[in-house]
Amino acid sequence: MSARWGRPARETGDGWVVVDVETSGFRPGQARVLSVAALALDPDGRVEQAVSHLVNPGTDPGPTHVHGLTAEMLAGQPQFADVVDEVAALLPGRTLVAHNVAFDYTFLAAEAEMAGAVLPVDSVMCTLELARRLDLGLPNLRLQTLAAHWGVVQTRAHDALDDARVLAGVLEPALQRARERDVWLPVRPVTRRRWPNGRITHEELRPLKALASRMPCAYLNPGRYVRGRPLVQGMRVALSAECTRTHEELVERILHAGLAYSDVVDAQTSLVICNEERPEQGKGYLAHELGVPTVSDHDFMACVDRVGGIVQGTGIEEFVDAGPAGEQISLF
Repeated sequence: MSARWGRPARETGDGWVVVDVETSGFRPGQARVLSVAALALDPDGRVEQAVSHLVNPGTDPGPTHVHGLTAEMLAGQPQFADVVDEVAALLPGRTLVAHNVAFDYTFLAAEAEMAGAVLPVDSVMCTLELARRLDLGLPNLRLQTLAAHWGVVQTRAHDALDDARVLAGVLEPALQRARERDVWLPVRPVTRRRWPNGRITHEELRPLKALASRMPCAYLNPGRYVRGRPLVQGMRVALSAECTRTHEELVERILHAGLAYSDVVDAQTSLVICNEERPEQGKGYLAHELGVPTVSDHDFMACVDRVGGIVQGTGIEEFVDAGPAGEQISLF
């Protein structure tokens, strides 16, 4: 049975803006946007307007073998601040759409913030999540697989304009199938338009997260979180980009609860907060690859707020033998 959150497919909205960005890396605010494409569509998914630009990031373009954009190609191109108004002009009243929308939206919002602009985005929709709801029976839900399924020709993968054009071509039949099968569209409201939040900038938040990751925890790491059981103080918790609540708020709640904040996902991570079931990149993806449990930020906050949602961990001092061993203090 398809999920019943979002918006019924038969309810027509005011249109869509399909976006795609190519970036120099995976961290918004640290990595930069190299190219951006935005296509404004009518409620049925037909293209009405288009904006596309290469962007000079003022830094190394990163993995050119992926996106094909070299420093020489980007030299002399406009900066994001020069084109943000064109992108923003397409957005009012429309839902922003991307294939893994958390990635594209957070990069666009980060770039807009650094440019001193705010993107007028009120709702977003992920076509990856939409495709999951359509029961297509495909081996995977990559954009190129969906394009082949619906006969949309892709000429240049990892080209922002071509990817946006292909996604627009996929969206139209996807919306039609959703209406035929009475599937709800995974449209999410956007309650904040700045990344990571409206109170502090990404550049201010990054050192705070780095500091939080180095703060010693008073409890031993008890291992992996088990779904359905309480959290245990000392668990190492990481955050993915696919969160609705701000990272600032989540980090504060992690530390206040006696948990340990981790800026990486590895074998010692107990839990990753991630709102996507099967993310294709980032910390949520690494969690699935390593078998680390994930929970949504809503479920995490409910757990830390619930009586009995967190149980006391084992204090590190309980394992300290204060007797001298030569000139050292023995552990265990």
